[in-house]
Amino acid sequence: MSRRLANWIDAYLDYSGHSEAPEIFHFWTAVSVLAGALRRRVWIEQAYFQWTPNHYIIFVAPPGIVSKSTTASIGMKLLRQNQDIKFGPDSVTWQALTEGLAASAEEVLIGQEFIPMSCLTIVSSEFGTFLDPHDRAMVDVLVSLWDGQIGVWERKTKTQGSDIIVNPWLNILACTTPKWIAGNFPDYMIGGGFTSRCVFVYGDTKRQLVAYPALSIPRNFHAREQDLVHDLELISQLAGPMTLSQSAIEWGTQWYAQHYHETTNMPLEESKWGGYWARKQTHIHKLAMILSAAESDTLIIDRHHLADAAAIVTKLEEFLPRIFELVGQTPDARISETVRELVASHYAIDKAALFKMLVKTFSPKEVEDALASSIRAGLIGLRQMNGRTLVVDLEKELYDAAARSQGAGAKPMSISE
Repeated sequence: MSRRLANWIDAYLDYSGHSEAPEIFHFWTAVSVLAGALRRRVWIEQAYFQWTPNHYIIFVAPPGIVSKSTTASIGMKLLRQNQDIKFGPDSVTWQALTEGLAASAEEVLIGQEFIPMSCLTIVSSEFGTFLDPHDRAMVDVLVSLWDGQIGVWERKTKTQGSDIIVNPWLNILACTTPKWIAGNFPDYMIGGGFTSRCVFVYGDTKRQLVAYPALSIPRNFHAREQDLVHDLELISQLAGPMTLSQSAIEWGTQWYAQHYHETTNMPLEESKWGGYWARKQTHIHKLAMILSAAESDTLIIDRHHLADAAAIVTKLEEFLPRIFELVGQTPDARISETVRELVASHYAIDKAALFKMLVKTFSPKEVEDALASSIRAGLIGLRQMNGRTLVVDLEKELYDAAARSQGAGAKPMSISE
């Protein structure tokens, strides 16, 4: 059989393009789906170690804004139609995770040799139910599994003995909010072993408003879904080492030298993000494997795959400080974030109504101080309308004003009572 689609990711973005979530969320869903299909059957050999295509992708957005869980499920529904793919539970202890990996063991014929491996994909709609950041044992297990180490991996429990797993492999797609990260991630974890291995994807604005998605999908929607499932099946059968073309090696060598030359001018705070900076090369090559598999069966990574992967990964860095800005900060800062999230979810809200929503959690003075600090920061503003004071998300107000000036037909802001 041959593929029906020129590029699986492009086709998936078209298929998912009628939802409200930002395209970046759908792109990284596609990455996680392809990683789950490829499993540990493909890799980049580096003699001392191997790069494998698994990712720990974390969607971060205020609740109710970009439909994180729904976005993830759109892609994973396609992957679940492949009976060979093993999924782990979305809420586990490290012991249960280890047992799940052991149960997924299989031997894959690659070339003339059967290679044992244990591969799981986990989709968690609430990251907090999957990971307790204070559980050092669980964090250590996740750190160890991300590297896709070669050989035997063993974990002992006090009551159940040992689970011995050969070539374990774990792929994660999870969803959470900035507030959960702020309240649950210890400061020492930021940029450390676990977070430096994660891909954090941030969004706080809907791409479009779609009241009834079923009315907006094209006639070929279901046919495109079948094409995606068909090609995903073929991609899941790829096996063997991925090779870098000579042009990719030249580009990657130049990038690597420049990357470490720029370490002294790192755009992120070194004390927090030094670990991520050191692993950025790995993130890029993991993604390049996905980009290559999305468009062909050649198992060749070319220059454009690496260059595109580097640009995509670098783009995410813009949002890292915003995602973790509240970790280690004062309760006042977290109250301000709560106020901003609430205003953003309503776009514009009556000030009195805002106080009513928050009065059971915070004092009126705390809310007033949070409003004042957010106004000074230029994140929200006050507007007078029909004798009422409205609290407005300035970013969305500016966006709609620009859209109207360009004739995009943006509607006036909505007002929540």
